[in-house]
Amino acid sequence: MSETATTTSGRAEFSSFVQAWISSVSQVMGKIAGSTVAGAELPQVPAELAAASEQDLWAICACSGALRGEMSLRLSPGSALRAAQIFMSEPATPSAALTSQHREAVAGLLRQVGGLVASSLDPSWGEVQLRLDAAAGPPSWPASSTYWLRAGADESAAVFVEMHLSAALVAALRAERTEPAKAAVVAPPPAPAATSAEGKLALLMNVELAMTLRFGGRQLPLRDVLELSPGAVVELDRRVQEPVEVLLDGKLVARGEVVVIEGNYGLRVTEVVSPGAALDKELRQAT
Repeated sequence: MSETATTTSGRAEFSSFVQAWISSVSQVMGKIAGSTVAGAELPQVPAELAAASEQDLWAICACSGALRGEMSLRLSPGSALRAAQIFMSEPATPSAALTSQHREAVAGLLRQVGGLVASSLDPSWGEVQLRLDAAAGPPSWPASSTYWLRAGADESAAVFVEMHLSAALVAALRAERTEPAKAAVVAPPPAPAATSAEGKLALLMNVELAMTLRFGGRQLPLRDVLELSPGAVVELDRRVQEPVEVLLDGKLVARGEVVVIEGNYGLRVTEVVSPGAALDKELRQAT
């Protein structure tokens, strides 16, 4: 079992959550390598991750339970290769090509890290479930907060990871972060319930949420997905005359019809969906 050396930078927001990832990456890599792997949060983007590449490795982590939201992880081809060679016990060969087997190995390593992060968060955050899946590219939602991690003391052999937190996850972390502070302060005279609700609402007013228009969906067997090529047509489960759905950070909030305004697409809202109606639809789709 390896020990983890971690450091903190000046960006202290959500430090306990970020440090859980740093510690877990270091522990998993150290256990596989059989030696101590130091981990650190970097105050700015490392040179290796400064420029995006089509060969970058992406993974999406869906958080549920005590923390809800999404985050993404990005590794450069060089970092992905170094992590894969450690995971597969291959000799360190910087000039080797990054293969699909290497990418699968990194995905397996990240799943182990996610499992360790979830268990380490339980004592202070409550039960958290993390589901990590490899992704073909960056997520559709905008990053609300970004962090950079390094595993390994030697810059030339270190693995660099860029973490993007969604607006929903940032809001959940910010809400959880304020709870201990409330418990530590001597309780003032009880405030009216409306004031407490207004305070919680004001906390979320500046949080950015991704809005998505969903024209429909389709479930395909993996063999059909692999056969897709330029020019292929995928039939969706929604007819032309049916309204499109408006999703706010993945949640259905409205329906409407697509319009064109001065050459730009727009949406005319025809129905605002109540939380109960949206839940009913999700239950019907699940059954």
